[in-house]
Amino acid sequence: MFSREEIIEILNKPAEEIFTLADKIRQEQVGNEVHLRGLIEFSNICKRQCKYCGLRCENKGISRYRMTPDEIILCARNAAEAGYKTVVLQSGEDEYYSRDILCKIISEIKKLNIAVTLSVGEKSFEDYQAYRESGADRYLLRIETTDRNLYQRMHPGADINNRIRCLENLRELGYEVGTGCLVGLPGQTLESLADDILFFKEINADMIGIGPLIPHPDTPLKNCNAGSLKIALKVIAITRIMLGNINIPATTAMETLDPDGRMLALKSGANVIMPNVTPVIYKDKYEIYPNKISFSENASQSRQFVEEILKKAGRSIANDYGFRKR
Repeated sequence: MFSREEIIEILNKPAEEIFTLADKIRQEQVGNEVHLRGLIEFSNICKRQCKYCGLRCENKGISRYRMTPDEIILCARNAAEAGYKTVVLQSGEDEYYSRDILCKIISEIKKLNIAVTLSVGEKSFEDYQAYRESGADRYLLRIETTDRNLYQRMHPGADINNRIRCLENLRELGYEVGTGCLVGLPGQTLESLADDILFFKEINADMIGIGPLIPHPDTPLKNCNAGSLKIALKVIAITRIMLGNINIPATTAMETLDPDGRMLALKSGANVIMPNVTPVIYKDKYEIYPNKISFSENASQSRQFVEEILKKAGRSIANDYGFRKR
């Protein structure tokens, strides 16, 4: 187990052996199978003002959309028929989707015999409880940074204490809890990234999403440099070593920066890929960052494409639901 000082040192220096160690631990703890999660981005409407995100409410240059409940359920059905064992329902913080609406969507999707991950932001305990009782299995709520000052600068009007409260509520309710961080935020230090990793360990997160900042031209960070892919890969590697048997996705942001980005992540400790199965008419409108990579137009094609890539890497697609192996 690394100390804070050791994590900072690894992040600060060339350390190729850290990737080898992370890959070895990944193989020992979770094996060579890669879990696919079908990502359904069902609304790009958001009440938040996060400075790095293209969905922020102040961005007037984006074409907004909402999928209907029937569209969401049909999309999940197509994913299930294509062999996905999990769908991820992700949106901006769109208040149109009431507790009742989301619970009905979750209940219908659970009839398809697949796992459901939600990523719809900060909600009340009662909301989380209702989603859970309707069948939701996992919840992804990235903290992005545990540096309180940086968090406040990047999230106007938000409160990091509430973010942490939400994560605690999710754990109490029995969800598999996911969080994560963004690498390359302006003003971020290696020390704060080390604190992020230690936070993941402290809350014993079940899944961690890590990606580099890709500046969006319609946000306040439009003139910033992109985050370092190498450092993001190191954060993945250290997180794998520190938390062992968790699930870590190889994010699309990495492949946006480097055509081999997702494969590099899989070799650095990642064991999950989240192909985008959102309908084509909406897919390009969910632009958190520009030039987002998508494998293909439909769920079946995406799965086939990923399978071919993984075969070349000596990895295979898992056929189970991909819950954390404790």
